[in-house]
Amino acid sequence: MRPSRAARLVSPLIHADRLFPSDITTRTIARRLYAEVRDLPIISPHGHTDPRWYAEDAPFPDPASLFVIPDHYIFRMLYSQGVRLEELGIARKDGGPVERDARTIWRRFAERYYLFRGTPTRLWLDHAFATLFGFDVRLSAETADHYFDRISECLARPEYRPRALFERFKIEVIATTESPLDELAAHKAIAASGWKGRVVTAYRPDPVVDPDFEGFRANLERFGALTGCDTLGWHGYLEAHRQRRAFFKRHGATSTDHGHPTARTADLSPADAERLFQRAIAEDVAPEEAELFRAQMLTEMARMSLDDGLVMQIHPGSLRNHNPALHAAFGRDMGADIPTRTDYVRALKPLLDRFGNERDLTVILFTLDETTYSRELAPLAGHYPILRLGPPWWFFDAPEGMRRFRELTTETCGFYNTVGFNDDTRAFPSIPARHDVARRVDCGYLAELVTRQLLDEDEAREVARDLAYGLAKRTYRL
Repeated sequence: MRPSRAARLVSPLIHADRLFPSDITTRTIARRLYAEVRDLPIISPHGHTDPRWYAEDAPFPDPASLFVIPDHYIFRMLYSQGVRLEELGIARKDGGPVERDARTIWRRFAERYYLFRGTPTRLWLDHAFATLFGFDVRLSAETADHYFDRISECLARPEYRPRALFERFKIEVIATTESPLDELAAHKAIAASGWKGRVVTAYRPDPVVDPDFEGFRANLERFGALTGCDTLGWHGYLEAHRQRRAFFKRHGATSTDHGHPTARTADLSPADAERLFQRAIAEDVAPEEAELFRAQMLTEMARMSLDDGLVMQIHPGSLRNHNPALHAAFGRDMGADIPTRTDYVRALKPLLDRFGNERDLTVILFTLDETTYSRELAPLAGHYPILRLGPPWWFFDAPEGMRRFRELTTETCGFYNTVGFNDDTRAFPSIPARHDVARRVDCGYLAELVTRQLLDEDEAREVARDLAYGLAKRTYRL
């Protein structure tokens, strides 16, 4: 039987005790801990929001553009149920026709809102709907127009523009992510505007370190034009990275970000690295050689981070653009990036042999492979001074994923070899919702440690504040 999708709720969209333990004693402690962190400022050092939002401060045009079109968490679910991306207004690479009517897109989303039952996306959306727009009825086919009209009315007000929301969300700092080929025009405009909101960039060199990235050779030529370096020669290529990293630092960057298929690293001799580079730019490199080049570049990036102080983030384990038809029609980041098994112990050893004992270098490891938490990641981070563990990412930045992360890593590497919580969002309204979920889950976990006499409550309060705010601020040098 098809599930009912209507309906007015007896209680509000979000419950005051959501995600807290059911045991009343533990729940009471969780409430007290949460009260300590609920209103802390947000540190968002790994976002994917568009810096032009803050530079231009233009109103968000409509509910579909705010919630549906930019968020692969939403449209990948709808696509899995047979909704074509064109029907959701997602732009095609060839400029072909797509749905332009925002209300129609919203209705398609609303009538399928039941698909998100039990998902973190539902938690985030209901949080935004309730706290930002005052809804107390569930989104459905029947309430779609009610939602669309109220959200549209709100978005026309000055208090719903990006900068006002930034301040309302209590965002202390947010990092966007840009390619080395980006001239950072939006960041320059933000700095020149006099606005006090802190929006920084992060150096994401994938387009010029991955031989499999579309247009790799052309990207290298553009890289050279921007820096004045010979980026078709190994030494000039490395110098170009150093120059662009310095340029990004001048525009607030405190971190780099590396989205490689695997965590493999290498430590080749300069002569071997140069020979490999020449094969890579010839654009007929074998898959194993492309992987070896990416591996060498992680080690080179670590070397540069030791010199310039940028915190290094490694996000391996995604077979990106798994759906070739979608990639060809719509480009990257269409919700078809699928997790793979990931080896960290052997893959990182060349980098760790070279730099693992340094105290002035920080490398944050993320994973899409939960099986590595207790077997590989926690032991590594519990030993090497350079390593920290990023929070559950992407498919696992959900209540159960967050809980498993704490359970499988804390006994081995503690809380202070992790970096607290940072969101990986593209949809601006979900930022406070994601942080709220993380704070609730962590407070619930800490409350259980208190009730089991593994932690005193005063210690739990301190840990809760660090997980919500302090660790990300310190680790990312913000």
